[in-house]
Parts: sequence; C-alpha cells; structure tokens
Amino acid sequence: MFPTPAELDKLIDLALAEDAASADVTTNSIIPPHLLATASVVVKEDGIVSGIAVAEAVFKRVDPNLKFSRKLLDGDSVEAGTAVATVSGSMGSILTAERTALNFMQRMSGIASLTRQYVDAVEGTTASITDTRKTVPGLRLLDKYAVTTGGGRNHRLNLADGVLIKDNHLAALQEEGFTLAQVIKQARAKAPHTVKIEVEVESEDAALAAADAGADIVMLDNMDAETMRRIVDQIAMKCTVEASGGINLESVRDAARAGVDIISIGALTHSPPALDISLDYSR
Repeated sequence: MFPTPAELDKLIDLALAEDAASADVTTNSIIPPHLLATASVVVKEDGIVSGIAVAEAVFKRVDPNLKFSRKLLDGDSVEAGTAVATVSGSMGSILTAERTALNFMQRMSGIASLTRQYVDAVEGTTASITDTRKTVPGLRLLDKYAVTTGGGRNHRLNLADGVLIKDNHLAALQEEGFTLAQVIKQARAKAPHTVKIEVEVESEDAALAAADAGADIVMLDNMDAETMRRIVDQIAMKCTVEASGGINLESVRDAARAGVDIISIGALTHSPPALDISLDYSR
C-alpha cells in the first residue's frame, strides 16, 4: 500500500509547494549557507511510529546531500523522548524541510498509534481491525499504509477494489422495484468475477436476506453487540461478517466478542490525533 517513488515524490512536491519551501524567507535571511548541523527527530509522547521513510524522502527532496539515519522502524513502539532518526547537513535545508517532514510523520504516526489501540482492544478474539475510505484526499496510500504499521488491515483502496452495496444504492434501486436479492444477483453477474460482493445492512432481516442471496460479506451497520451476536450465529457459515458504524474504543471489544470477522473503523483515518513529534537541533 506504500506509494511508489514517483507517487511519493508527487505528494511531497505538492506539500513543499504549499509551504513555499523554495522561498523560505526566514531561513534565507538569517541562516548562513555554509552552516552545517545535525538534528534529531524526537517523539514527544508514547505511541507507534510511522512515516520515517516519508520524512527521509522530504529532507532529501529539499536537499539530496542531507544525510538521514533511521534509528527505528515503522510500527515500532516508542516512548516519549525517543529519537527515531537524525538528519545532518545544511542547516538551512533542514529547517526548510522540517515542517513538511514532520506533518507527514505526525499524521501517519497518529494513525498507527490509534490503530494499535483498537488492535490491542480486540486481542484474543478472531476479529480484524480495518480502515475505510474516509481518508484525506490525496493521502490515501499513506493513510492506509499507516494503518498497517499499527497492526490493522486495509479495506477497499478505492471504488474499483470491490463491490460494496450501501444503503443509498439499495434505496435508489428499490425505487425501481429491485429486491435486495435481485441487486446482489445483478452485481454478481456484471462485476468482475475476481471481486467480492459486500452488502451493508441495517437490520437482522436484511442481514439474513443478504447472506441467503449469496453476498460474500455482510456489513452490519450501527448495530448493538447482542443483535450482531444473534446475526452471526445465523449467517457465519455462509459469509464473512463485518461490523461498522458507531464503534469506538469502549465498544469495539463487545463487537469483536459478538463473533464478527471484521470491524471497520472510519476514525482511524478521518480523525486520528497527531502524534507529537519535533525536530531538535543537536549542534
């Protein structure tokens, strides 16, 4: 899920252009071009680190002569005060690249850290934690990569990655007289044979109908744990069961213990708190 070098360069170039890195008036005004230094990338709170390679790519995009040394790997647990990497070379280049490098890394580490909390919360069950498509536009590959470094799994990458029949699809087609079973049959007939058919349902009856109609995955949307457990008992042998909607760190274990196979959490990427990371000047 990690971007190719060309994709990553494009993302970095957009971020550097947004920050007007080529016209850093502060650095250009007061930092001598000959000044060399070393700085450390330091995590200020406990968490899971992610995006080290992205930070390195930012520094080297600004100045290929900068030397970047990694001390940890993506997915490693870190304690507050840990230096995860050092960068050395032109102080002016380091300062120009600093904010963009840290912005990427703080978001990715925040996603990884939040994901790990959910993964830890369902430990000992058979449920997997996955992300959704609720990502920052343009940053989906990095967001989803960060989820994997936190121990989670990826749901669909994009609209071409699988059939997911949601409530609005069904509402529109029901106006045309289609039943749920007919919608699933049509998707099966027209979609590529290599993709799975998933259906979002909001009731027990709809879940049973979707499973009977041959859905590969039935997504239980905004249901309480007892309802999910009752549905799982009836359809688990027919399809994969996913829980989604309204699930947080307090309720995720109850959902997992209901027997679902997958728990998709939009919050992993739509509202993760950034992990506090700074660049500390060494000399």
